[in-house]
Amino acid sequence: MGVAVGLALSSVVVADLSGSTVISGFAGTATVLGAALLALPTAKASGSGGRRLGLSLAYVAALAGCAISVLAISLRTWPLLLAGLVLVGGGSAGTLAARYSATDLAPKGRAARHLSLVVWASTIGSVAGPNLAKPADQIGMRFGLVENAGPFAFAALAFALALVVIVGFLRPDPLLLARDLDGTREAGPGRGRTIRTAWETLRANPMARRALVMIAVSHTAMVSVMSMTPVKLHHDGANLDVIGLVISLHIAGMYVLSPVVGWLADKAGKVPVLVLGTALLLAAAALAGTAGHRVGQVTAALVLLGLGWSCGLVAGSALVTESVPVERRPAVQGLSDLLMNICGATGTIVAGAIVGLLGYGVLGLVVGVMVALAGLWLTAVRRRGPVAST
Repeated sequence: MGVAVGLALSSVVVADLSGSTVISGFAGTATVLGAALLALPTAKASGSGGRRLGLSLAYVAALAGCAISVLAISLRTWPLLLAGLVLVGGGSAGTLAARYSATDLAPKGRAARHLSLVVWASTIGSVAGPNLAKPADQIGMRFGLVENAGPFAFAALAFALALVVIVGFLRPDPLLLARDLDGTREAGPGRGRTIRTAWETLRANPMARRALVMIAVSHTAMVSVMSMTPVKLHHDGANLDVIGLVISLHIAGMYVLSPVVGWLADKAGKVPVLVLGTALLLAAAALAGTAGHRVGQVTAALVLLGLGWSCGLVAGSALVTESVPVERRPAVQGLSDLLMNICGATGTIVAGAIVGLLGYGVLGLVVGVMVALAGLWLTAVRRRGPVAST
């Protein structure tokens, strides 16, 4: 909720302060960049001091980012606002890291279900947050804040509440307890060098590599198509109500069925659900690329896109967790979130260029080819080795 309520107006506020539509696009980029930059520090803190320390770092950064954003809006300086939004990205980093916290003490064979419940909880904040932006702004002005500063003040309260819950109630620390039960109190060789530890682990673990690649591909495909769909619908003459409905159904596809995806991943296996996610993403790309002016087909594509993303994130994240030793999990999980955010940001930029130069249909084709290649690689690797344990 803290992330969503702040982001609901961020691009509009940056456009107002800068007077430039081009610069307004940097608002979303700044937040994604912040989530990427804070993924590894969050993982490093978790590896050395437990989940409580890692999540606290992420939410403190987000809280500081909201305070800077309120100050920037009051001073009417967009560069300072972008700097604040980078730190607000810590909220996204914390949300991503929280899903892994749910797996530390999960019974064997239930990691995906536990993880999927945290992903499902994101539905509440993702839907409620944007709708709270306007009331938060009105309340903020009553308390003397300038216009558009209220949503960021509300986001600060949300992150402060999250921080209180983590510090006060995440006890015992799930990662530290999991290490005690596993007999591995230290983070292993390379402790303190998060990226090196992660790469060393991935080189020795093909299952973790497979999961990491599929998370990145799923996220890139989803963000690329989703980010350009409102532009396509607007150019086709759709009004804001139609665009809002399509995106809402897409978000529902991403989150609402995640517990079902988690249950299926634990029952049928993580790799089969990754294959299912690939098929859904491929179908979404095909529908989007051939939709033309048919809003119904675009809507169906976006729903399938959300479902495919959910399969990739839930099954891939659970497979990452189950494939690496407990003492090395934070490092690999942090690298996974880093690559996921970098791929998402890159996908948005590339998708904009493709749509601007060649059209929305070509974007569907490019995304479809990328997903198909990933699916062929995944099934080929699966045939070469047993996957019964996953």
